[in-house]
Amino acid sequence: MAVLVEVTRGARVESWHMGAIAVVDTTGKLVTSIGDIESPVYPRSAIKGLQALPFVESGAVDAYGLPTEAVSIACASHNGEESHVQTVHSMLAACGLTLDAMECGAHSPKYEIDQAILHRAGIEPTAAHNNCSGKHAGFLCFAQKAGLDHHGYIKAEHPVQREIRAVVESMASFQMDEHSVHDLCGTDGCSIPTYAMPLKNLAHAFARFGTGQDLSPERAKAASHIRQAVAKAPYMVAGHDRFCTGVMDIFGERAFVKVGAEGVFCATLPEQGIGVALKCWDGAFRAAEVMMAAVIDAFLPMSEGEAVALDRWRRDKMINWNGIHVGDVQLAEGVLSHLMQRKTA
Repeated sequence: MAVLVEVTRGARVESWHMGAIAVVDTTGKLVTSIGDIESPVYPRSAIKGLQALPFVESGAVDAYGLPTEAVSIACASHNGEESHVQTVHSMLAACGLTLDAMECGAHSPKYEIDQAILHRAGIEPTAAHNNCSGKHAGFLCFAQKAGLDHHGYIKAEHPVQREIRAVVESMASFQMDEHSVHDLCGTDGCSIPTYAMPLKNLAHAFARFGTGQDLSPERAKAASHIRQAVAKAPYMVAGHDRFCTGVMDIFGERAFVKVGAEGVFCATLPEQGIGVALKCWDGAFRAAEVMMAAVIDAFLPMSEGEAVALDRWRRDKMINWNGIHVGDVQLAEGVLSHLMQRKTA
């Protein structure tokens, strides 16, 4: 396994993170790679952009008069801030449902400030605070528009999940038969199925998602709609002090990035015609973010101002309780040059 990120303290490297990166073009050709990109990995929430395609393709956005923020939050792993919760409630109301229809489970908001707001008001967290609630609201809007019984929509055999699986398989050029499905299917944190796929296939899916290459006109239009919505409302896709919001706030439609649990990231850089999928093998977000920032650094031309803004995510400064800078989470030596050399080869 390749060491891609190191953690320094003082003058020494204290810890290492190993990972793998696949960068693929729209034809499925490998542009560059590091590490094992063949072993199937669970993409988790990193493929929410793909999972939102049936919602948008169904016509639910127009039918229910949903705003840009609703399309963005359908791709979200959000913080559970008030703006996120209210957007989810408005989506449910628009399609004629209530919070009781959601089957993702409830958990507290990510940050203490939002947890404190609920505590002071004597309010328990609901399913709307779940970081995946926007995705589930999108599922429910799709079910309502398609005339489906929404009950049990999280189950693999439900028409909603069957359609999502078909979309992801098609986008990734990765077909599963009944035997392989049993081996590759797990259950995500929000209770929907998650299917393990090689990083190279996930990267191919996002190359196509970013360009519309070899997609039907309807799917290409839906993918473009999703990318535009996230670029216009990046706060909905994550929130305060989050990599996905921060990067898409910098680059707009030039970069679509989405994190997943256990150190997975997927992305597309549409102007470069590439998709990206990566995993930090120990599941650490801190390393996965540095890895994704390195890919953006290597492949996306940027202004001086954009480069300065990206610095926040290239290197994660470790600050102790006294405010002292004690070390960094940073790219291992040679990784960036490897990416840039392979890009131009």
